[in-house]
Amino acid sequence: MTTVQQIMERCQALFEDLHFNAVKQWKAAEPGRKAIGYMPVYVPREIVHAAGMLPVGIFGGGDQLEVIQGDAYYQSYICRIPRSTLEMGLTGRLDCLDGMLFPSLCDVIRNLSGMWQILFKDKYVRYIDVPQNYLDSVGGEFYIQEMQVLREDLGRLAGKPISDDALRASIAVYNDNRRAVQELYAYRARKPWQAPTSEVYLVIRAGMILPPQEHTQLVRDYIAAVDLENRPKRDNARVVLTGSFCEQPPLGLIKSIEMSGCYVVDDDFGLIHRWLLDEVPVTGDPLEELSKAFLHRSNQQASKYDEKKEDKGKLLVHSVKFYGAEGVIFAAPSFCDPALLERPMLQDVLSKQKIPYTAFKYAENTGQMAPIREQAGTFADSIKLWSAA
Repeated sequence: MTTVQQIMERCQALFEDLHFNAVKQWKAAEPGRKAIGYMPVYVPREIVHAAGMLPVGIFGGGDQLEVIQGDAYYQSYICRIPRSTLEMGLTGRLDCLDGMLFPSLCDVIRNLSGMWQILFKDKYVRYIDVPQNYLDSVGGEFYIQEMQVLREDLGRLAGKPISDDALRASIAVYNDNRRAVQELYAYRARKPWQAPTSEVYLVIRAGMILPPQEHTQLVRDYIAAVDLENRPKRDNARVVLTGSFCEQPPLGLIKSIEMSGCYVVDDDFGLIHRWLLDEVPVTGDPLEELSKAFLHRSNQQASKYDEKKEDKGKLLVHSVKFYGAEGVIFAAPSFCDPALLERPMLQDVLSKQKIPYTAFKYAENTGQMAPIREQAGTFADSIKLWSAA
């Protein structure tokens, strides 16, 4: 049986490899294979997979990459992820990719998609727009048309059309992957001392590189292996960590929060694995089913338009109650307009529900963790004091 140490060594290697050697190996294993990169938060990976291509999550350079060329293309008052992503592209680290998909996140990512078209003319580039009208006959039809364009483009790139049966098969593959990820999150919520978030995060990040079936097996292997470990249980505060749906925090920040006395029982890291809230039917028209899933059964995040303002914060409160959290930590990247503009509204919802919270900002290359650890530790202590009062 695979041990936790073996699994984590593999995940750590994938996490640290900014040259994407695993992608190169996957492509080299079979001539003609192609890989398509995507930025967080959500793209319809099922279409990429159905084309026989490998979807590859690009989450910036983290704290391992010094940004030099990327800074020349962007102002200093925006988040770091577009600059480090551009740095990886300009320095050849993303040459293994045959295309890039840029989801509808914010103005910065929209601009990055246009910049990518100018700088990398030999690559396929597409901005994935999503509906803001949630009627099937309006926004649904719009999104189906957007996905159909992507389907036709990738079919031409692959050299053959993408059939409905191929799409249904890929939907089934990703249904199983989401199911496995949800099993992992449920296990961590039950036993957060057994599955620390610093490990869960690396397992999730591995899914940005590995083929989905391989990642599904990795997730289940981790759950089985870690359940055999005898790890100490501490009287930590159970918290939901939110705001990191796009630019990811450095691994050291996650470890610092845990060392401060917090068990993270839910988060929005690598949100694409949990963007769709339930399984997509594998019968009927596949693009129509993907559209309905996005419109009616997808996550509630700052980067997604809220049709019903009264539902603001509903999923966050549900997460707190469902996972038995005692408080919320807002951790958002500096200059992330969607997250920072939404935060006051979410805090107001939490205040009305009498759910304690704290907040701080970070960058993907944040190096000084002591203040964050002290703030998280003070928050954890206050939760224990309040609950004991």
